[in-house]
This record gives sequence, structure tokens and C-alpha cells, in this order.
Amino acid sequence: MTVSISELIVLIRGGGEMATGIAHRLHRCHMRVLITEITMPTSVRRNVAFAEAVYKGAHTVEGVEAVRAASCDEAYMAWKRNQIPVFVDPEASIREILKPVVIVDAIMAKKNGVARLTDAPVVIGVGPGFTAGFNVHAVVESNRGHHLGRVIWDGAAETDTGIPASVDGYTASRVLRAPRSGTFNALRAIGDVIATGEPVAHVNGELIKAEISGQIRGLLRNGIQVQQGSKAGDIDPRGERGYCDSISDKSRAIAGGVLEAVLHSLGDLKIHGDSKF
Repeated sequence: MTVSISELIVLIRGGGEMATGIAHRLHRCHMRVLITEITMPTSVRRNVAFAEAVYKGAHTVEGVEAVRAASCDEAYMAWKRNQIPVFVDPEASIREILKPVVIVDAIMAKKNGVARLTDAPVVIGVGPGFTAGFNVHAVVESNRGHHLGRVIWDGAAETDTGIPASVDGYTASRVLRAPRSGTFNALRAIGDVIATGEPVAHVNGELIKAEISGQIRGLLRNGIQVQQGSKAGDIDPRGERGYCDSISDKSRAIAGGVLEAVLHSLGDLKIHGDSKF
């Protein structure tokens, strides 16, 4: 079998913000990218999450369109149209049919990942829960700081601190969290400007109020089932509307690390540009 970069199949587990940044970059580099998701994705930054295709059928982020797919034929049709197919496939079982050369686990679960070295010739994990040489071939650091986006070939990513990254000096206060378990319902929309103390959403009638003033950059979909303490929204104190609809600097850094890991690994597999292996 011969494969070129433009025919290379890369399966990405997860369609949230970080996974979308990775998918967007690899797609722009002419790889055949597909995404697997759960039945009801819980992306907060929905405007920049290809997981939205699960609900809407199609979703575009920065000029790249993802479409929901249900078969290998539909995946190939999507690639032919320069789209990214998204499968509702929590176990990523489609890999057994499409045989991706690369699998990227970008679920960002912040705990033990489900990836295995035997899942594909190249397996890459993003963030905590992965150890290079144990359950993946490479890990990409996801914690903000000096090592963000670094490719780790021996060892694990930094432990999750549980503290959101600082934006204009705000950390935990910029994140909206579910006050109880139940059904999430938004009272405002992504892009709305909000003031401290104003209600943004509620869970089974219990309000979620903004702790800071700013612009709502992310918000769960109505009707999503949440657990107490889970992330439900994101307020950006910078007030730049364009940030709501564009891939973040963190996501781009991680995507760069994944691209490096892919190309380095493919070199070991004797895949160079459009050459064959």
C-alpha cells in the first residue's frame, strides 16, 4: 500500500476547542482529518468547536467546514469536498475500518486517557493522562506556561492544576460553573456583554451569575445535562468580539505541537511530503 501526506488519515478523538484547533491545522496541511465525538458533546466554546456538527449537521470554524458523517463513504465524500467528517462514535470504532495512520486523543479529560499504543502506527495524547512510551508514542503539553505545545517523547504532561489560565489577571472567576447537577439553560448568548452579578444561565432554576464583567466567550447548549461544579461558560474580560469566533492562542500552540509530533513520527515511518512508504 502506498500513502502520501494528502491521503494520510488522522483520527482525532474529541471535537472541542482544543481538538478543533488541531483538526483545523492538520486539515490546512492537507491531511485527511476525521473527528469522533460522544452523542451529546459538552463544548463550552461552541463557536470554535467542530463538535457542533453533531447537533447542526455542519459547522464552520475559520473557513473550514466540518460535517456529520455516518459511514466511510460519507467520510470520503467529505474529504473530496475539503470538509472534515465528524462521527458520533465514543469508542472511535471507525478506526477499525478506516485504519488511520495517526490517532490524536484530544478529549482533554485531564485524567487517564483511553488511548493505546496499538491503536495506530502513531498515537498522540494531548495533556494529562498520557505517558509517552506507555499508552501513546508522544504527548503534547497543554498547560499554559513555558512548555505549552511542547512535544514529550519520554514521560508525561504536567499535572492539571485545576486553576484556569489567567486572562487579564482573572482566573477562576472568569469561568462559569454549574451550581448543581441537572439541566443547563442559558439566559444569554455567546458574544453578549455581561456585568458582574448578572444572571447568565440556570440549572434546574438555580442561577449562574457572572463574577466578572466582560464578554461571554463560551456557553453550553440548552438542555445539556451537567454535574455540579462542571464548566458551563467562559467570560472574557478583554471584550473582543472576534475572540468568540476564532481559535485561541493556546489551541494554536497545542496544534503546532501535534503537527510537529505527526511529521516527526511520519519521518520515522518513511513518509515524506508526497513520497510513498
